[in-house]
Amino acid sequence: MTNVVKTTDFPNLILKHRGKVRDMYEIPGHDDKLLMVASDRLSAYDVILEDPIPGKGAVLTELSLFWFDLLGDIVENHLITASVEEYPEVCKPYAEELRGRSMLVKKTKPLPIECIVRGYISGSFWSAYKKDTNVCGFQLPENMQESDKFPEVLFTPSTKADIGDHDENISLEEMRNIVGVERANQIAQISIALYEKAADFAKTKGIIIADTKFELGEVDGRLILIDEVLTPDSSRFWPMDEYTPGKPQPSFDKQFLRDYLSTLDWDKTAPAPKLPADIIEKTKARYLEAQQKICS
Repeated sequence: MTNVVKTTDFPNLILKHRGKVRDMYEIPGHDDKLLMVASDRLSAYDVILEDPIPGKGAVLTELSLFWFDLLGDIVENHLITASVEEYPEVCKPYAEELRGRSMLVKKTKPLPIECIVRGYISGSFWSAYKKDTNVCGFQLPENMQESDKFPEVLFTPSTKADIGDHDENISLEEMRNIVGVERANQIAQISIALYEKAADFAKTKGIIIADTKFELGEVDGRLILIDEVLTPDSSRFWPMDEYTPGKPQPSFDKQFLRDYLSTLDWDKTAPAPKLPADIIEKTKARYLEAQQKICS
């Protein structure tokens, strides 16, 4: 991993949006493009933590580039190039800061929903299931255990919350009311196809992708894959050789950090507690292991 890079404003670029992890810059003279920079910031429970994870942005970028390439036959994506030598001249003064953690991408209109696909029951879905076997319009089997595989892959959209707010699961019917029936069906089909191909590949690397979140946008009426793809920030990665239904699973993602935070007296609202050095290092190690397993 590279050294930690704190969020930097590039004087010749225009900061369009600062997210939980990524910063989006408009490029003067290139109205159809954006520069996406992955920081080392880490969020949990929709709160940005004070302590970054050194080199995390580079890991997210390498993994996303890998998946964009592997999944390109399913849907177009927004990547133009991740080579700083090919960026517009106005970006060149920042080449070393951008190298390995940025992408030049097509400007799109992001969808107003999160595209979540689940192969296994975990997280918020498991919490909801324990109260009612009908979750987000899906009637699930009785007597499922935590981390069980679903009988079929589920597409479970959510709202897209502002920083500091929480995304909320919605039903397919609610999504159809937001984007229309035909578009909703396209979104679900693309999302499930992306997940199934990625999950099949990950198994060859000894990893179960329990669930993941995709972002889709529109360009000239076409749906395209945007943002990050199948990273430890947006997915649950479980080691196949340790998979045991009936309990939470060890993971190569930030679930380790969530588990630590859940032991603290913290109400999951800002400000977040500071992280001990060993938790930062262990989180970093899990991100690196995911990258190495998948990309090798």
